[in-house]
Amino acid sequence: MAIADVLTPHDVQTTLNYFKAVDDEPPYRYIYLTPPAGKPDHNLGDDPRPVVVHDARGREDEFSLDVNGFQFARHVSAEKKFVDEEAIKAGYYQEVEALLKNVTGAKRVVIFDHTIRRHPEKDGTLPRNQQRGPVERVHIDQTYEATVKRVRQLLGGDADRLLESRVRLVNVWRPIANPVFHKPLAVGDWRYLDEHDLVPVRYLYPDREGATFSVKYNPNHQWWYLAQQTPYEVTLIKCYDSETDRARLTPHSAFWDQTSPGDAPHRQSIEVRALVFDGE
Repeated sequence: MAIADVLTPHDVQTTLNYFKAVDDEPPYRYIYLTPPAGKPDHNLGDDPRPVVVHDARGREDEFSLDVNGFQFARHVSAEKKFVDEEAIKAGYYQEVEALLKNVTGAKRVVIFDHTIRRHPEKDGTLPRNQQRGPVERVHIDQTYEATVKRVRQLLGGDADRLLESRVRLVNVWRPIANPVFHKPLAVGDWRYLDEHDLVPVRYLYPDREGATFSVKYNPNHQWWYLAQQTPYEVTLIKCYDSETDRARLTPHSAFWDQTSPGDAPHRQSIEVRALVFDGE
């Protein structure tokens, strides 16, 4: 029996953390890098706002990357535990590449990183790369300019040719081990986003500089999630599209559902980020 047959839609009234400026300096965050003495590691303030996150369960086929900026798909992976980094890169990456080619019609897919989140809360006693928990802040993984820069960093001599065709950046998000009860993933519908809501944030690494978008609150935003999403279902999240006549990105954030059973397992998830090219 399909999950849609046993679950009724479950819209959630919750709070999402939007961006608020805390000083006059352009927003920044230091990553794996100690800031100068007396400078905080970021200057991103929180602006918590009440929202309703609508349940897409039973309506999955109504959403697409090019219209809404996100898409749901059923996809069974041979990988179940996601504990062996080399196995993830050798096997799971190939599965994701095939999925993205099938969904988007792209000719070339370049996967450049993944993040596994297993901790229910950020744990400051662990190294940053081991403490990853759900991100409870509305954001987009890359700015437009940072995505083009990433293409040039990764593709070298092929970059100029590939940038002449359509380029997308897609995040493939999947639960691990159990359905998601705590801190599920909310995705924002591109059609209700004003691009003036986007706030570039410099990400300062030891060896490079990147940038993401934070998002300012707008009451027009419309939010969706897939109730009790299983490890056999993925959410495709568009973070960039070089084409400007369709959805170019979608904001996203983990959120708190106070109706979730307290004894349900904590969320575990993996997200894989890929550059998707129409050219070869």
